[in-house]
Amino acid sequence: MGREARTITVNRKAYHDYLILDTIEAGLVLMGSEIKSVRAGRVNLRDAYAREEKGELWLFNTHIAQYDAASYNGHEPGRPRKLLLHKKEMRNLAALTKQKSLTLVPVRLYIKGGVAKVALSLAKGKKQYDKRETIARRDQDREIDRAVKDRNRR
Repeated sequence: MGREARTITVNRKAYHDYLILDTIEAGLVLMGSEIKSVRAGRVNLRDAYAREEKGELWLFNTHIAQYDAASYNGHEPGRPRKLLLHKKEMRNLAALTKQKSLTLVPVRLYIKGGVAKVALSLAKGKKQYDKRETIARRDQDREIDRAVKDRNRR
């Protein structure tokens, strides 16, 4: 019986700017004041990305706000954070990002079983016309749903 994951934040901009190909779960190495701030929901994944450095995966540009009740030696909000994955998974992800010019983007941060996890996605950047196409398709779907709803009311 696994415990439910509690979503802290979702990177909605990633779904707009990237075509999401595959998603994998990774653990995060956090300081005490950081996990308290994460549990309070004070996290921003907007411009975050992951990259391999020296055989390890690191999460960059993730903003975890200062925890108010922390002592004077709390954490730096924008510091890089280490990601926890199996070595084989790390190597595969690093190879894919280098070969196929893909990006590792965090799409969701959540707490599962008392531990902070991040859903990392292999993503390919969308062009401007792809973004417009996505918006147009969403508008069409919304119009169809409205028409069906109005039709069923009568």
